[in-house]
Amino acid sequence: MKILVTGAAGFIGYHLCERLLAMDHEVVGLDNINDYYDVNLKLGRLAQLGIEAVAENAALSNSSSHTNFSFVKMGLEDRENLPQLFEGQKFDIVCNLAAQAGVRYSIENPFAYVESNISGFMNILECCRHHNVKNLVYASSSSVYGLNDKIPFSTTDNVDLPISLYAATKKSNELMAHTYSHLFGIKTTGLRFFTVYGPWGRPDMAMFLFTDAILNDKPIKVFNEGKLSRDFTYIDDIVEGIVATLFSTDPTLYKVYNIGNSKPVELLSFISEIEKSTGKEAKKDYLPMQPGDVERTWADVDDLKNDLGYSPDTDISVGVKRFVDWYKMYYKID
Repeated sequence: MKILVTGAAGFIGYHLCERLLAMDHEVVGLDNINDYYDVNLKLGRLAQLGIEAVAENAALSNSSSHTNFSFVKMGLEDRENLPQLFEGQKFDIVCNLAAQAGVRYSIENPFAYVESNISGFMNILECCRHHNVKNLVYASSSSVYGLNDKIPFSTTDNVDLPISLYAATKKSNELMAHTYSHLFGIKTTGLRFFTVYGPWGRPDMAMFLFTDAILNDKPIKVFNEGKLSRDFTYIDDIVEGIVATLFSTDPTLYKVYNIGNSKPVELLSFISEIEKSTGKEAKKDYLPMQPGDVERTWADVDDLKNDLGYSPDTDISVGVKRFVDWYKMYYKID
């Protein structure tokens, strides 16, 4: 099949492209390569996909050493060029992973979230509607659960109390997708990701921040005095969940799934695993809770198991070691 993956230079998007190419699908990757975090990391991921250079201000495909992969530098909100891309490529499936990410950054720069996550997603929906795309899978987030105090978090829970603009935009995506499924018969599947980590991960996430600080003898920021827990989910498990939804034959037009390990890990235990893998002790700076953060996340993945026969299972000790090994290799640390 011909598949569009937006956010292809991002953490999850890059890994998904690799997986789909290994399955012999034709993949078009799209990304605006913004400077929210180190652009060199994004370019490094693209290099792994065979894209050695990205033209400045280009909205044209760049050739790749992978015969089934091409790359387009473009933002989701580009209402002139995105429809042209859909018209020319005739995508069978779209996986929309592009978004302005980050809970805390949404407090500093809210308009970036509206432009990318709301206007951009609207553009994706309209392109799918007018260009006969029958299956759209898109990234939502565990952050939509907000102040939910029932655990584990279930897709049947009420999610009317988001506590960050990022979370609000992701819930908006689910509502917008439902509308388009209902009105235009587009199959849409929203995936609520739970704290994704692994090689090539984002520098603003705890896994990267902690490893970087520990290996460079800097203190790590431990929020809420360490009284936090997260349902850390390894990247390969996330990708296999995405693949399962991309090729699902379930005729249901609108679905939302949790993709999480369903085994919450206390923050201090997570730090301990990083210490084991790095062979160094963390210097901890205990701080109060940050605005927009929640104390715990925990995914109920029963729907994923029942509908698709799949559930994540990578143990935290395995995933952390793989990340630390990658980090040392990428930054040439002996």
